[in-house]
Amino acid sequence: MDIIKTLADELGLKQKQVADTVSLIDDGNTIPFIARYRKEVTGSLDDEILRRLFDRLTYLCSLDERREEIIRLIDEQGNLTDELKAKIEAAAVLQELEDIYRPFRPKRRTRATIAKEKGLEPLANLIFLQSEQSGNPYDFAAEYINEEKEVLTLDDAIAGAMDIIAELVSDDADYRKEIRALTFAHGILSTKAATEEDSVYSMYYDFSEPVKKIAGHRVLAINRGESEKMLIASIDIDDELILNFLYGEIVRKSVFEQIMKDAVADSYKRLIKPSIEREIRNSLTEDADEQAIKLFSKNLHQLLMQPPMKGKTVLGLDPGYRTGCKLAVVDETGKVCDTGVIFCTLDHHDKQKSSAYVKSLIAKYGVELIAIGNGTASKESEIFISSILKELDTKVYYMMVSEAGASVYSASKLAAEEFPDFTVEQRSAASIARRIQDPLAELVKIDPKSIGVGQYQHDMNQKRLSEALGGVVENCVNSVGVDLNTASAPLLSYIAGISSPIAKNIVKYREENGKFSSRKQLLKVAKLGPKAFTQCAGFLRIPGADEFLDTTSVHPESYDAAMALLEILGYSADDVIGGNLTDIKLRMKNIDLAAFCTTHNVGRPTVDDIVDSLLKPGRDPRDEMPKPVLMEDVMSIEDLKAGMVMSGTVRNVIDFGAFVDIGVHQDGLVHISQISNKFIKHPIDVLSVGDVVKVKILDVDLKKNRISLTMKDV
Repeated sequence: MDIIKTLADELGLKQKQVADTVSLIDDGNTIPFIARYRKEVTGSLDDEILRRLFDRLTYLCSLDERREEIIRLIDEQGNLTDELKAKIEAAAVLQELEDIYRPFRPKRRTRATIAKEKGLEPLANLIFLQSEQSGNPYDFAAEYINEEKEVLTLDDAIAGAMDIIAELVSDDADYRKEIRALTFAHGILSTKAATEEDSVYSMYYDFSEPVKKIAGHRVLAINRGESEKMLIASIDIDDELILNFLYGEIVRKSVFEQIMKDAVADSYKRLIKPSIEREIRNSLTEDADEQAIKLFSKNLHQLLMQPPMKGKTVLGLDPGYRTGCKLAVVDETGKVCDTGVIFCTLDHHDKQKSSAYVKSLIAKYGVELIAIGNGTASKESEIFISSILKELDTKVYYMMVSEAGASVYSASKLAAEEFPDFTVEQRSAASIARRIQDPLAELVKIDPKSIGVGQYQHDMNQKRLSEALGGVVENCVNSVGVDLNTASAPLLSYIAGISSPIAKNIVKYREENGKFSSRKQLLKVAKLGPKAFTQCAGFLRIPGADEFLDTTSVHPESYDAAMALLEILGYSADDVIGGNLTDIKLRMKNIDLAAFCTTHNVGRPTVDDIVDSLLKPGRDPRDEMPKPVLMEDVMSIEDLKAGMVMSGTVRNVIDFGAFVDIGVHQDGLVHISQISNKFIKHPIDVLSVGDVVKVKILDVDLKKNRISLTMKDV
């Protein structure tokens, strides 16, 4: 297989473009580095395309490895022919390869192998040829009677031969391919209840849908229902459809016609059908996994890229009943100034005392924003905080913050290292506060699967999920860049070229030697060599650095070109620092860019990126996102009435709709049918996590605590 040509065809790219990109990957360059600093080589391929290319490259390489292994194994058996080798080399997917290898794969002891041990293979071959046009089929079996080998009757001989034929038919790659296609096209995935008790799977207690049409989220729900022993699932198909195909391919007029039909039917029902059903179920699951992973990845990207609430002192509140609400005041730099506990969520709690304590923290530290976790007792906590804010002379707002993953982080080794003297609850309160200040910096400390913006994430291929979500976090961190002097080790570990051990070494160097004043100092960090420096340097910022370009996203390899460009345009470093490059685009039109690029060995994309970096040296792409909704007063689900129009924030996008936070304890669901007046294929095409949207209340079910919303005609 020509991997480069295959990738180019699949992705709609030029072969040279793909070949050059693959060469960069093979040389050990990271995806963020290639996307940002090797645009001339790749033709400006973005991170998303590069990751798709990398995933397919990995698959095709592993496919080629398996191809070579299968050729070797069959050759060692002495069964490799030119025709078979050509067939193997033409196989485009792993399933096709495995189908071809199936007859040659070492088998456990089957009915067919037992029959062969009894010497019945020649009889099976005779029957399979179907060349005899006269006589009694049992007469041909007479010579195979052998008491010593336990072939005692003519029926024993015929049955053994049929077992050999059944396996022969089952192992044919072409038959399996066609049967798989027919089953996919005409099969029905059906489920029934495995229990009489009511459950969340009740809609699947008597359910059926064509295999070719079933949605991924239903496949994952059925899989989970099966694993929890609540459902029994199967793929149903008209057997006659398959048998007629097989009879037409295999059975001919002869004295063995009925025996062949019986052997083929046995092959299908006993061997092929269960195997094909497993394969299709696995294929449906793999496709559903990929859809769910893509959706999770998109949601995670939007969540991580939420705009930070910079320069604010935040009071984090982790709600609770019996153990109270844990508090943590975090200043504008993320440093925890104070912690405490209040009891305000139960009737017998001294709310006046708790109110006085919260007011004292607000006054003492100049708290501007309160972050309330959305877990247990959050409603009571929200009511309590809202009542306090009404009594203050200064404006203080609050936000409900997702607690997803906070408990995982709080109990982790990382949290213990960061806050060795804090309890788990205090760490959680601090994390909730920091999630508002800088969502990206805080959420990278948590396993992406625990952040709560996916569906069925614990049921899918965990290795594949971790790789995909890790790529999302890596993309977000590198697109934003990090402050080398304040970034935590977990945040640094997502920077291109920086492993977890190197990230810890950077923090250690910082602690022992003080703040970095230059990117070049990175080369003094243990285990961070020139190659890692090339990958990471452009994504690390040093505000106030001796070299002003160290504060920008300009890569050190382009410093000479950047300075030369400034000189040609008549600017100085002070102009960049002072933001005095307002007419730089106009001046760019007056220089010979082609000559400049040739002289300084840079491409036009790099020059454009240099200009953008100089225009916005401290640019944070998250600042361009819509700001989160801040609140002063509290609403209850009981306050909602059908027809009310409200603003809300999208918290999660799933296959069948989106959950929107409208300021009550329970998020409302906008079903996919209620998102737009126009047809949409998937909610993610219209909505993203963090979007602020207008919604109308359709229905409120107090008993089930459900809110139905619509975005139509709002």
